[in-house]
This record gives sequence, structure tokens and C-alpha cells, in this order.
Amino acid sequence: QVQLVESGGGLVQSGGSLRLSCAASGQTERVYGMGWFRQAPGKEREFVAAIALNLGSTRYADSVEGRFTISRNDAKNSVDLQMNSLKPEDTAVYYCNALVSTSDHRTLSYWGQGTQVTVSS
Repeated sequence: QVQLVESGGGLVQSGGSLRLSCAASGQTERVYGMGWFRQAPGKEREFVAAIALNLGSTRYADSVEGRFTISRNDAKNSVDLQMNSLKPEDTAVYYCNALVSTSDHRTLSYWGQGTQVTVSS
């Protein structure tokens, strides 16, 4: 089992910045990838950014490329999402996700409870 706790959401004006953090606990030694997804009211959950923990490689949704940066903090066992140049359309609940490799070669997906990000125009 892996537990994820997000923090750092809030209200910010358009053009502002926020930093989200996702702290992982439990069987974190089996986590090989972490990412952020978001869900706006009336819309499906969508991918935002991800990082491979072994290589540190990252990928981003086109809508956030160049504005958002995902990074890992090994000392805190956490993954952060730095969000700059925020737009009203970035308003959503942001969820942290962790991918875990099991001993029998399955992949399990864990989710945090979500943190609200609201960008005012």
C-alpha cells in the first residue's frame, strides 16, 4: 500500500504561481513513477505531468508544457509541481498519482485525495 497526500493548492490570480507537493508513504520502494492529473467541474480527469523516479525523465500535457515543472524531492519522499503563468482554465482539483510495481509483475495505481487550484481572471 502507498498513501499519497497533496498540499499547496489555493486561489491565485491569472499569471500567478503555485507549487503543489505530493508526499508518499508506505511501500514507496516499489513506486516507479509519479504524476499529476486534474479534473475540472463537468470534465473528465486529465493528465498533467509525470516523472519516472529512476531516470528522472518527465513528460507534460501540451496545455501545460513550458509553464509547469514536475520534480522529485528524494529527501522528503515527495513530488512537486511548480505551476507558473497560471490561467483560469487551469482551475481544477489536482490529484497525485503513483505507479507501483508488484512482486508478481503487476502495476498498481494509487491516488491522493486531491487539492483545489482556483485561478481567477
